[in-house]
Amino acid sequence: MKRLILGSAALAACIAVAEPSGDRPDDRHAWAVHDVNRPDPVKITVPENGVPSDALVLFDGTAESVAKNWRAADGKASKWTVKDGTFVCAPGSGPAVTAEAFADCQLHIEWKTPVDDVEGWGNSGVIFMGQYEIQILDSSAIEPSKSPWKPANYADGQAGAVYGQNPPIVNPCRKPGEWQSYDIVFHPPLRDGKRLVDPGSVTVFFNGVLVQDDWPFQGTTGWCRRIKTHAEATSAPLYLQDHGHPVPFRNVWIRRIPSRYADTVNGSVGTKYGDVAKLRHELAAQSLAFADATDDPAEKFIRLWESFCYEPDRKVKRLLDAGEAETLKALAEGRGAFGDPRRFNAFRRFVKMLVSTGWLPKDAKIAVQLEKMPAPPKPKAPNMRDF
Repeated sequence: MKRLILGSAALAACIAVAEPSGDRPDDRHAWAVHDVNRPDPVKITVPENGVPSDALVLFDGTAESVAKNWRAADGKASKWTVKDGTFVCAPGSGPAVTAEAFADCQLHIEWKTPVDDVEGWGNSGVIFMGQYEIQILDSSAIEPSKSPWKPANYADGQAGAVYGQNPPIVNPCRKPGEWQSYDIVFHPPLRDGKRLVDPGSVTVFFNGVLVQDDWPFQGTTGWCRRIKTHAEATSAPLYLQDHGHPVPFRNVWIRRIPSRYADTVNGSVGTKYGDVAKLRHELAAQSLAFADATDDPAEKFIRLWESFCYEPDRKVKRLLDAGEAETLKALAEGRGAFGDPRRFNAFRRFVKMLVSTGWLPKDAKIAVQLEKMPAPPKPKAPNMRDF
């Protein structure tokens, strides 16, 4: 059997690891760019059916999922029916309302307009917090018309519209009887006491096509009225509208997501200077502890500079000054990380970054020495079986 030798690009991909960070923290960013101390995202799984492992499945085709997750508006059992694995509106019974309340969320829902519902065009809606509607309607055959008796719904009442506020960017609606999908990201209004900080917004993908791009709500949605007030509650149940038409739904799941204002330490809209300073103080102590625990001169150098950049401290600067000779000696001898070409180059980039951002002077001994030295030779690519 032939031995497979990795090329340099493939080898780099196999052994890729995080490198020392880039631009330093500031008063709006607790983290450096590419900061290895920054927490990793929570790992989830997404199987072939597309339902993320952290999602709440609101309807999976069974009556059990309806009994568990859906109610009538009065809190009693929903009168909507389960037929052939679909959740079907029972006209006149009122909306289907989730048992749980939701705030910031991602919703996936599939629906179709009945082929025999000519007069109603399969009218329904997905209504967040019971007050913000994304229209459901057969809009597949709409043709442009300026007639006051237009034989189709108005633009801001077609499928994919923020009802009464904003038409969809485009019309990707399929024919009656064909399944359609909405993938929606919803952010509710945010208040500081009685003051409205953010009106909330919605992003909608209709059959995979973007039709609402972070649309900011002008108020709650309503028929023939421009409502300028916003929801007072911080969270509320999701409604599926009963508009008198037997619209079926399937594959309904929802994920709770963080508010855009939840991140207070990373330069986003929710940034709070006090939280940034507090976290930088904690990170400085953490990096100093890492520096104390390692015997590798390169890592100690990086960790001490991390600590100093998180929170400048004379004690840490003295440790850096005292350790410079040991770092230069290890560099000259090619010890530890300095014997690895990839880590050597990463360390050199880290020092260049310190110089370019003004933390380290250009004539610092470590910067001058690194500019003079070539990187260690690259090792031969190993055999695939060595991994």
